[in-house]
Amino acid sequence: MPTPRYFQIAVPSPLRQTFTYLAPHQQKGELLTPGCRVMVPFGRRKLVGIVCATSAQTDQAHSRLRHILQVIDHSPLWPAELWQLLLWAAQYYQHPLGEVLHTALPAPLRQGKPAQTATRSHWHITAAGRDALTTLSRAPRQQAVLQLLSHHPQGLAQEQVLTDLPGSNEILKRLLDKTWLACEIQPVSWDLPRAHAEAGPLLNAQQQAAVDSVRAAFATYQAFLLEGVTGSGKTEVYLQLIGHCVAQGKQALVLVPEIGLTPQMIRRFEKRLACRIAVLHSGLSDNERLAAWLAAKQGDVDVILGTRSAIFTPMHAPGLIIIDEEHDASFKQQDGFRYSARDLAVWRAHHNHIPIVLGSATPAIESLYNVSRERFQLLQLTERAGGARAPRLHLLDVRAQPMHEGVSDRLLQLMRQHLENNNQVLLFLNRRGFAPTLMCHDCGWIATCQRCDSHMTYYQRDQRLRCHHCGAERRAEQQCTHCASENLLTVGAGTERIETALRERFTDTEIIRIDRDTTRRRGSLEDLLHKIKNGRRQILIGTQMLAKGHHFPNVTLVGILDADQGLHSAEFRAPERMAQLILQVAGRAGRAEQPGEVIIQTHHPDHPLLLSLIREGYNAFARALLQERQAAALPPYTAMAIFRAEAVEREAPLGFLERARAILQTHCDKQVNIFGPLPAPMEKRAGRYRAQLIVQAAQRPQLQHVLAAALPQIESAKTGKVRWSIDVDPIDTY
Repeated sequence: MPTPRYFQIAVPSPLRQTFTYLAPHQQKGELLTPGCRVMVPFGRRKLVGIVCATSAQTDQAHSRLRHILQVIDHSPLWPAELWQLLLWAAQYYQHPLGEVLHTALPAPLRQGKPAQTATRSHWHITAAGRDALTTLSRAPRQQAVLQLLSHHPQGLAQEQVLTDLPGSNEILKRLLDKTWLACEIQPVSWDLPRAHAEAGPLLNAQQQAAVDSVRAAFATYQAFLLEGVTGSGKTEVYLQLIGHCVAQGKQALVLVPEIGLTPQMIRRFEKRLACRIAVLHSGLSDNERLAAWLAAKQGDVDVILGTRSAIFTPMHAPGLIIIDEEHDASFKQQDGFRYSARDLAVWRAHHNHIPIVLGSATPAIESLYNVSRERFQLLQLTERAGGARAPRLHLLDVRAQPMHEGVSDRLLQLMRQHLENNNQVLLFLNRRGFAPTLMCHDCGWIATCQRCDSHMTYYQRDQRLRCHHCGAERRAEQQCTHCASENLLTVGAGTERIETALRERFTDTEIIRIDRDTTRRRGSLEDLLHKIKNGRRQILIGTQMLAKGHHFPNVTLVGILDADQGLHSAEFRAPERMAQLILQVAGRAGRAEQPGEVIIQTHHPDHPLLLSLIREGYNAFARALLQERQAAALPPYTAMAIFRAEAVEREAPLGFLERARAILQTHCDKQVNIFGPLPAPMEKRAGRYRAQLIVQAAQRPQLQHVLAAALPQIESAKTGKVRWSIDVDPIDTY
């Protein structure tokens, strides 16, 4: 076989192609195989590229080709199955291969650093730090770090410190500067598993049936949808399955939707599993992520726990994949390489011949559709574990009722009753700030964002206006900029307004607000969750950050202040998300021995979707939505892609998409429909005008054929004024 002289290299570039290079000077070509990194000249720059293919000949002029500068790897970075997944994902999501491959690497490897054992920071408390322990009453987070390390004379790895005290990165640096801590850089070595794991509770019949079904499918591919009401013990099922997987010498990959859920899951896994656990999420340092990535690849860890991007972790011996809260939109990347980690996980499980478990109390409509097509096997947990009773859900008609900053008299009365019993009350409103609108009462002027087609949100405490779309902010006007009136109204309610109003009514009750504004500081979310877990007689106010996976045993009343937002949206997925949020929030009530109740305030108590959800449950609600989607020819009954374009000038995005439409139409048949181009629902955002074009097909292969044929021509039709992207299987159409 001739020695390869030419190499197709993918570089991190928006161009949808690979580039041909010559073998390195004085380097044998046969040492380079697909999946290896190389350093190549690219224009005036040097880039880390990845070998995609080799050949002994090329149709390009030899004189125009350049040599590979350096070989970084002599063996592929990814196992064969993961390499095939990446190639398939680039094709399916119609994204440049070079960017896909670089997305799947830890940052040090993207920078060309060697794929060898990483280092880890190891922290010790100094004598000065021990002396300072008693002087830090006004710096509780510094004191907590010093106390933790004072109990470990041998020191702790930074990963362990951050597991016990999430968000302490900056604190460690500050204490190092004060010489109260010392830091050693050590090679990463993975601890041996615990000799004994804690025994878990006995499984009930439904949990045991779920475990038995998945265990019977080990070493074969089968996708299971584990639909379990909140508090039904889905995590116990996961733990049993992971233990069985590890006992067979295999590895388990567990994905969760958000970083905030990983610390509690890590602690639970460490108590219950006698195995080595690696964590992968954006809260870790680059070196820590590289260390976990390499350990998984080499088989030095048994369980990989991470967020969305952990789907690209190489595994030495894959045995099981688990997706917790599989319905969550966080599993879909929303910019750059727009992939779905859930869908890629199913592909990966299929090609590894291993089972995958997708767990949720409110499964995605697509997953229930796959159950109906017998692609997924449904496992149900209909009862709460440990004897806890499901909360009672009530629709509260607030039409013509007195409202106090968004809270009705009836809900206030129930709050007092539950607080008098020394319990906690949770109020959910998925809108932060004091008020979503600042308006002139005399002329109707509204404070708007100068860079977006949106109102500015008013923050009373700071007397500022903020745009939740582009981040712009300014001091709030004291008088109308149109008529100079000082009669300005704050219209609507956000979490800050609810908190302010309730502090005046419940002066003897601790009130905790959890939203993006109160949790900006590192570690603040964990601090607030710790306070909630150990508190009584509290009012908790929050956005969807409070809805996901948290266990609040003392919450007995949940109030959903505005259930109507999802009933009137132009986004076809809005009702599904509304139902998921309602039930996820409702699931925070009555998780211990005390019964819980959920009050859902609405101006539409007779709405058929709401009635279906409350009276018949999520499954009936989802079936009704599936029927609506089928009648309207919407996903999952059709395949969809959205072209999005934006530019500083209003007409440029529409003009580009008009040209794209003309190109697409030359490749379409009657089974493919094109809608638009139209201005985006929010046309102007962050100073740029946006437009979109929707392509829909009866079947995925038809859509893929049209996109693959048209994209090279569309790419050449772009002008420098327009940024554009394509989103296959979008989760938002705005």
